[in-house]
Amino acid sequence: MMPRRSQPGLVAAVFIALALFAFPLIASTQTASTPPLENSLNLAWLLIAGFLVMFMQLGFAMVETGFTRAKNAVNTMAMNLIIYPIGILGFWLTGYGFMMGGVAHFPSLSMAAIDHHEISITIGAHSYGILGFSKFALLNVSRDPASLGMFLFSLVFMDTAATIPTGAMAERWRFKAFFIYGIFMSMFLYPLYGNWVWGGGWLSQLGVNLGLGHGHLDFAGSSVVHMTGGLTALAGAYMVGPRIGKFRRDGAIGALPGHNLPMAVSGTLILAFGWFGFNCGSTLAASDPRIAIIGVNTMLASAAGALSSLLYLWHRYNKPDIAMACNGMLGGLVAITAPCAFVTPAAAVLIGTVAGLLVVWAVLELERRYRIDDPVGAIAVHGACGIWGALALGLFADGTYGDGWNGVAGPVTGLLYGDVGQFFAQLIGVTVNIIVVFGLAMLFFKIVERTIGNRVLVEVEWSGLDALEMGSDAYPHS
Repeated sequence: MMPRRSQPGLVAAVFIALALFAFPLIASTQTASTPPLENSLNLAWLLIAGFLVMFMQLGFAMVETGFTRAKNAVNTMAMNLIIYPIGILGFWLTGYGFMMGGVAHFPSLSMAAIDHHEISITIGAHSYGILGFSKFALLNVSRDPASLGMFLFSLVFMDTAATIPTGAMAERWRFKAFFIYGIFMSMFLYPLYGNWVWGGGWLSQLGVNLGLGHGHLDFAGSSVVHMTGGLTALAGAYMVGPRIGKFRRDGAIGALPGHNLPMAVSGTLILAFGWFGFNCGSTLAASDPRIAIIGVNTMLASAAGALSSLLYLWHRYNKPDIAMACNGMLGGLVAITAPCAFVTPAAAVLIGTVAGLLVVWAVLELERRYRIDDPVGAIAVHGACGIWGALALGLFADGTYGDGWNGVAGPVTGLLYGDVGQFFAQLIGVTVNIIVVFGLAMLFFKIVERTIGNRVLVEVEWSGLDALEMGSDAYPHS
């Protein structure tokens, strides 16, 4: 009976904590004056783009559920649902502060200065940002429209990264372990690398500090979002192990096909639609005419990725593989996400074509050589193509856009247009992601493994996670 009597006290404590957050503690916060029309239009553009990216969550849920078996459909859908509220509150509490706490203002949205602080170290005459340390729980920016808009936009990007491992680890990931992962990803892991690239951290400062182009650039997230999610998925899939029956003792690879390919195709098209918000919205400005070429490049790369995957496997096996065409389309989208604003349409087609082939190669290598079981191909799509997209920016940026980015004068120019420094900055950013993000993810999953365990029991996996892990059934009358 004692636990029952303690529940009202716990509920009261939670309400008191929330009330403290809601109370206007920052006395200096004042109602802003009416912003210029251009800032208001840019803010509306940012929010609409953020809404489109949020809609991608449905696409991820449908793709992953379609590519998994019917007995795990509720579990896969549930992870795609619950990562969203976990991510919102985790990113609100600490994630946004760690990632964007050092940003002083967003010029396209408002010229007003924002309270900010970046933890940094000084080496020689240069300062290197390590982690933001302001704006936690939005306390000191709760009445600043620009900050609130950027919070929403940054949040849905984080949620995309956090969702990626749910596909790679589907059909055997313990729901309690997944829940803890969501907290870790949203509150710390994603914001850490995000700060280094988008929050004024040291990777973005490679240009002003070391003369390497404009520092590591990622227009809309090939490395920050997709590579981070993909490498976290790789660490998780390795730690949780393959599904029962995937890799047999005689060396054969078992086929564990998904139960609903039409659902996966529908989800892919939803993702392709939402991706326009992902890439075009990253201008942070409806007034930037570059949104036209960004949209065109996004569309072209997706088409090239889908067709290169389809045609390669059609030629090799005499059958068109529609599932792989879906992943090829997504791979093309992931790859163009970083360079979409800096390259020509012809380069976008090339980038997408390579990404589609890279997806096929990575899926086969992970299964055959490394015995990594990824039910939906998330590691290949987001990890491998995220790396390619970040490097492609350093190769194909044509010097027509990006003047002043990260405090460096002149447009962004890639290796093939004469700037080897930009390519090295991209290479450094990719290498750091591989070492830091993958390393921290491995450490996290090892800690979880030694405490509560990452994987469900064998009997749960055999019966299906829906029945024994979730207590529900997606298709009760089938």
